[in-house]
Amino acid sequence: MKDLRTTPQPSNAPTPLKKALTTPLLYFFILGDVLGAGVYVLVGQVAADSGGAVWVPLVVALCLALLTAASYAELVTAYPRAGGASHYATLAYGPFAGFLAGFCMLAAGIVSVAALARGFAGDYLTEFVTLPVVLVVVVFLAALALLNARGIRESTRANVVATVIEVSGLLLVIGLGVWIVLRGDGDLGRLTQLGTESHGPAAAVLSGAVLAYYSFVGFETSVNVAEETRDPRRSYPRALFGALITAGAVYALVGAAAAAAVPTDRLVSSSGPLLEVVREAGGVPTELFGAVALVAVANGALLTGIMSSRLAYGMARDRLLPGFLTKVLPGRRTPWAAIAATTALSLLLALTGDVATLASTLVLLLLVVFFMVNTATLVLRRRDTAARPDHFRAPTAVPLLGAASCVALATQIEAEVWLRGLIVLAVGVVCGAVAAGRLRRGV
Repeated sequence: MKDLRTTPQPSNAPTPLKKALTTPLLYFFILGDVLGAGVYVLVGQVAADSGGAVWVPLVVALCLALLTAASYAELVTAYPRAGGASHYATLAYGPFAGFLAGFCMLAAGIVSVAALARGFAGDYLTEFVTLPVVLVVVVFLAALALLNARGIRESTRANVVATVIEVSGLLLVIGLGVWIVLRGDGDLGRLTQLGTESHGPAAAVLSGAVLAYYSFVGFETSVNVAEETRDPRRSYPRALFGALITAGAVYALVGAAAAAAVPTDRLVSSSGPLLEVVREAGGVPTELFGAVALVAVANGALLTGIMSSRLAYGMARDRLLPGFLTKVLPGRRTPWAAIAATTALSLLLALTGDVATLASTLVLLLLVVFFMVNTATLVLRRRDTAARPDHFRAPTAVPLLGAASCVALATQIEAEVWLRGLIVLAVGVVCGAVAAGRLRRGV
């Protein structure tokens, strides 16, 4: 592999990004993004669909996520460039598909950061101080953008600290759940109660897995920092699978602890189900969980912001977005133009406050992306395997099952969400056609 520090670059070529991520930093990057703010409200929502056996759909969702993760591992180790799914779809299917994949990822990331900014300014923060939402959102997003622009190493080191705090909070819930059971106030029988009045056991697992799948979303953002990873062909698979399995184990234990410690109907009716475990156990200040949740929200927004800016940079380098987005800070070699553009869009959405309806389409948009990634793995494998014999390779059945899992999960999404998602996809189709036309004309 050529050394970017010594190989002469064309004068008009975008400045390459700095390789600063080691395997441990990448592991914590992925783990921190997966163990995001969603887990603090997820348990009650999954329980509403699955019953007390919350851990079952969580394990099923982990298995489904690992299928697509294997396809990502193969593509990242073969093509370690920023741009992620957009770059892979471009290589496999051409610029139109590449733009559509990137557009879905970019839309999901920008809306996610906006929603997290609003979440940071909400009830968890008011546990400590009451400030105008607009002020909190502006300061919050500006601070994240500055940390992002400062450098990938600084951002991921901050993520390591935040991830340790997040995991500590979840381990506290697990420990409190065990304590509640040992003192005789819990009910282990709830862990085998699979199904609700409206869902039989099989339907409960599938319905709950759709919600639980959202909790594992985040691993795909790490693709966009592969170019900044040292030796990605060795580091990326280890960090990716290690982080997903760690997150899956934590999720399953948290779900089991919450279900055993707190009655199912109480979990379902609570907007902070893990806080119910803290209240049930006693002895731990509820404010502690407010602080942990704020860290989780901020960390999730930081990592998603990193993904969005690197994705915009990669798409611009592939000439699918305006070229100014490839501008990089001379000293720090971070994509400042892409950071500024994605932050501005997130700020616009956050300040309008009308992000809830679009946020519900995130899973659908990502399923479209994941389907394209799984199928692109098979297409590119036939084309380029001989040229890249040293990259990670998943068994052929894995990307096939990954694509099938995306279709299966998409069938469980409500019609109104499909309608909103199709509108976003239609915008992407139009913009993608324009971008593809520009490339054909050499504009």
